[in-house]
Amino acid sequence: MTDSAGSLSTNKRDRSSVETAQADWSLTTTHSRRITESRAEELAQLLTAHKGDRHLVLLQDFPDPDALSCGWAYKLIAEQYDIRCDIVYAGTLSHQENIALVKLTNLPSHRWTPQMAREKDLSSYSGCVFIDNQGTTTQLLPLLQELNLPMLVVVDHHSHQGEIEAEFTDIRTQARATATIMTQYLQAGLLNFDNSNNEHVKCATALMHGLRCDTNRLMQAQEEDFLAAAYLSRYYDSQLLNSVLQSSRSKRVMDVIERSLRNRLSHNNFCIAGVGYLRYDDRDAIPQAADFLVTEENVHTAVVYGIVHDEDEDLEIVVGSLRTNKLTLDPDEFIKEAFGQDTHGRFFGGGRSMAGGFEIPMGFLSGSNENTEYTRMKWEVFDAQIKQKLLRLVNPDNGMIQTS
Repeated sequence: MTDSAGSLSTNKRDRSSVETAQADWSLTTTHSRRITESRAEELAQLLTAHKGDRHLVLLQDFPDPDALSCGWAYKLIAEQYDIRCDIVYAGTLSHQENIALVKLTNLPSHRWTPQMAREKDLSSYSGCVFIDNQGTTTQLLPLLQELNLPMLVVVDHHSHQGEIEAEFTDIRTQARATATIMTQYLQAGLLNFDNSNNEHVKCATALMHGLRCDTNRLMQAQEEDFLAAAYLSRYYDSQLLNSVLQSSRSKRVMDVIERSLRNRLSHNNFCIAGVGYLRYDDRDAIPQAADFLVTEENVHTAVVYGIVHDEDEDLEIVVGSLRTNKLTLDPDEFIKEAFGQDTHGRFFGGGRSMAGGFEIPMGFLSGSNENTEYTRMKWEVFDAQIKQKLLRLVNPDNGMIQTS
């Protein structure tokens, strides 16, 4: 009798959950609902065809909350089809909120450097999945292409990169966050969240954080993002999210912000700052410095950049972040026009609404930093070159930097 009553209670709760999701879903625009239902059905068909397989879920090298949460959501959806997933990234977690998110929720992600990946047996994976990226921001793509691992899924909200062809692709540049897309999959029925399931609650909290981050605390959110947040509000843990948001900045991050303030150059309401050399683990201090500088009075756009040194691989990369509150400035177009493409036709950077980033490999000039004078000269050259490229757009009448 107890089992029967418990089963009845569970069925009622499940029906209630589904009815609530359907009620929220009905508020979404007809066009958006049709797109999501169509894509969700396509994804379900792909997952059904791969039932019992194992997928490698790839995030960008330095995953943000949007990527981390969406990778987790995909993993939970895939489990409904008896598919095991491993969520990996090649870089590191350095932003204090990202570290807190992973630790406090036990988010199942793993760091795989290119060297580590080469030492693993990847033959157990039937294919790879790209969430919140299109392969251009992960160092693991060349290895996967070399092994001819099938490209199964791409779900992203950034501009089209055209790097890979996957069996299933859902790229919606009008979405403010990939978390919005993944939440709509949930609303379309790919997975019914349950408040009594601790993992579901934590994943909903992570998705809420990802959506919040990519929409600048919902200030840049559009109707679909708000509706996704409304759905997640029924499941997420507000106290847990608050704990993530209250994580403290490290001293090294504060030092980078201080450097950006000291070195900043202002032109036509743009703020440009080079912060010199950073350790690989401190890379996320750059976007945090850009977030800070864009709050200055009479500044609508901030660009912060530095040379990030990966001591393990002895590689150096110029890494930069752009933040803007100017509605008519498209970060994707601005960065692509400023820095162009490499010899393979790949852009050095891009963006989304109100934010963007770029990475420029230093190639032959990487390393050999034992001589401090040489290191200083190398920084000055890259600093001057980046400023020139930016100022040609910011102040085209006088964009050239005098070097003598």
